[in-house]
Amino acid sequence: MNIPIPYTLKADDGIVIVLLCCFFLFAYVLSKAKKYLWQQGNNFILHKKRSSIFSSSTTIEVHCMLLLVLQACILAGICFFSYFDNASPSLSQHAHPYLLLGIYTGVCLIYIILKWFIYSLLGWVFFGRGITNMWLESYSTIIYYLGFVLFPFVLFLVYFDLNASVVVIIGLGLVVLAKSLILYKWLKFFFNNIYGLLLLILYFCALEIIPCIIYYQVLVKINSLLLLNT
Repeated sequence: MNIPIPYTLKADDGIVIVLLCCFFLFAYVLSKAKKYLWQQGNNFILHKKRSSIFSSSTTIEVHCMLLLVLQACILAGICFFSYFDNASPSLSQHAHPYLLLGIYTGVCLIYIILKWFIYSLLGWVFFGRGITNMWLESYSTIIYYLGFVLFPFVLFLVYFDLNASVVVIIGLGLVVLAKSLILYKWLKFFFNNIYGLLLLILYFCALEIIPCIIYYQVLVKINSLLLLNT
């Protein structure tokens, strides 16, 4: 009787190629836009205000930043694939792993684009173009650096067989860190008085916490549909 070998990320040549591409992309971005990334991080921490998003960036630097956003989505997709594969091992048997990875990556990219659109719409309605552009620049900086942080995490996840609970703890830690940085910038940009703080907390829950819950539920629903249709 033949016993099927369970699927593992580290034995998948496609995943290896994806990680190699991410590594070369990192090298390319650092060679072309290292100063720009450093400037973005410095502006974020010191809360330096600039007139408009990408105001001092070149076309190559903008392209590099867009590639970093795409890479962050791919790495997040691998993290979700590992989590759901551990939670439901039959999932990768019913649907091709590359299909799952593509879906998780695509949903993550849609999530970021929708958040960008909502931030832009609300910001330009209530705060004006200038402060909205500065906020969008700060939000983008978080995503850029999150892509860098996710890369070593994904390497450990793939090649060191991290326990599922460890993956969840580290993943939640990264989410909490990102949301804390977003709240920090919100306080810097929009906090004026105690009433403003209450409104800020309300908006933070509506625009940051609830979308994360919806995002996770969408992935769970997609997994359920794939299991039912295969």
